[in-house]
Amino acid sequence: MDDDTRRARWEQRTELPLAVASLAFLACYAARVLAPGLTDLLQEVALAVLLASWALFVINYAVMWHLSGQGLGYIRKHPLDAVVVILPLLRPLRVVKVYEAVQRRHGKPRLALHARVIAYSGLSTVLLGFAGALAVYQQERGAPDASMKSFGDAVWWACATLSTVGYGDITPVTPMGRLIAVGMMAVGLALLGAVTGTFASWLLQVFAREDDQRPPGS
Repeated sequence: MDDDTRRARWEQRTELPLAVASLAFLACYAARVLAPGLTDLLQEVALAVLLASWALFVINYAVMWHLSGQGLGYIRKHPLDAVVVILPLLRPLRVVKVYEAVQRRHGKPRLALHARVIAYSGLSTVLLGFAGALAVYQQERGAPDASMKSFGDAVWWACATLSTVGYGDITPVTPMGRLIAVGMMAVGLALLGAVTGTFASWLLQVFAREDDQRPPGS
């Protein structure tokens, strides 16, 4: 059995467990941020789940790296996987891969390319927006002169930032909060560009087909 076959089998077997671990990580992180009044036991359980899910992703990355046989080239060719290991809050993006697998039947996607790009971008936006709101709220709450007073404010800020609107009514004041904001702005521009570009391409294809179907001289 060659390396590509073993890597494909490993990905197939670990896809669902890693997606569950991603959602468990996000849920436990949300519980620790939004429910600080949890008992010590529940806090410890949530922390244990966070660390266990992180360990699963590190092990998965190490196995995939080994099976690739590419050495350091694997890091250059799979930057998102490396970022997901370093930044735990991006791990729920693994759910997008599961969503893609569910959409496939008999080796072919059920959705057209344009619909897949828009669907994946939308799902990624929701996951990153929620994770970003949690992360920035954790940094901003209780900070002097902070305008972000509640998690609702953090969600509103995340929506305005990802959509590149940036009303400016709520802004991070802590260094880490501003660093998170920079990342959110970059992601927002990328996702918005992917959606608008794909939608424009789809419209051009629709209009082109309509022109081809018209009788000559019409």
